[in-house]
Amino acid sequence: MTLTQIKMRILPTLFLCCCMPLSWAGERHTAFGVVLQIDRPHRTLRVSCGEIPGYMDAMVMDFPVRNAQDLDGLRPGTLIDFTLVAEKGSTYAASIRVHQFQNTDSEPMAARQLNLLEDLVGSGPEAARKLEIGQRVPDFHLIDQTNQPVSLSSFAGKVVGITFMYTHCPLPNYCFRLSNNFSVVGKRFSGHVGRDLILLNITFDPVHDQPEVLAEYARNWNAAGVRGWYFLTGPVLEVQKVCHEFGMNFWQDEGLITHALHTVILDRQGKIVANLEGNEFTAQQLGDLLDSLLDAPK
Repeated sequence: MTLTQIKMRILPTLFLCCCMPLSWAGERHTAFGVVLQIDRPHRTLRVSCGEIPGYMDAMVMDFPVRNAQDLDGLRPGTLIDFTLVAEKGSTYAASIRVHQFQNTDSEPMAARQLNLLEDLVGSGPEAARKLEIGQRVPDFHLIDQTNQPVSLSSFAGKVVGITFMYTHCPLPNYCFRLSNNFSVVGKRFSGHVGRDLILLNITFDPVHDQPEVLAEYARNWNAAGVRGWYFLTGPVLEVQKVCHEFGMNFWQDEGLITHALHTVILDRQGKIVANLEGNEFTAQQLGDLLDSLLDAPK
């Protein structure tokens, strides 16, 4: 066979591969989501996916994976970046990576830097007390917006969401956004809140955020009369202890408070299922994670 004959056979094939419709070759989309469930024997995972503009709305989807090792290090509540591959007749997840919170705003970035420094130096007891995923949370005792004592142990058998805030935070993407997530979740699960779902907003500014201040803050969220949504304060040392157990760091900075961003989910046994750092997940994704726990066998 001459060189010319070989070229005549190869070139049409190359042309077809380069010019074939994308739907034939498979579509690949960069995606972000929250892991809801993992089935390692069947190499699948359920993910609350964020919107992919021009391709799909935000939704919960089940994905197979081609390589079982892609599931290593994942658990319910893990934030992931991945590639959604849609081929003719099949869709799967590839290139799965644990999502690292990369907010470049000064407040959470400074708090993260302090966390890293304390972990490296090991100078304070806070790092040693930080709880990990799967650990049971020790009981704590704080005071709610009606000046009534509240203990974590009183919510045994319920799914618990915890986030942190201070009432005069000036930045809409920080405390306001995390509280708004709980407001959206409260509406979505109105039949569960107070019955088998509890929401806790814990202030890390207990000197200023006394019960009467928290009561006004709760009214701003239409949460004042919502049974099962608590806004908590307490003695400074107790508040600091609770915050640091969840890796929630903060300090005074020119009249404001520099702080990290954390939303924690506990299962019915009081164990940490997820400790979501940052503000990049949506209220819908948070709600999908809670939904998976509320539907789990008791």
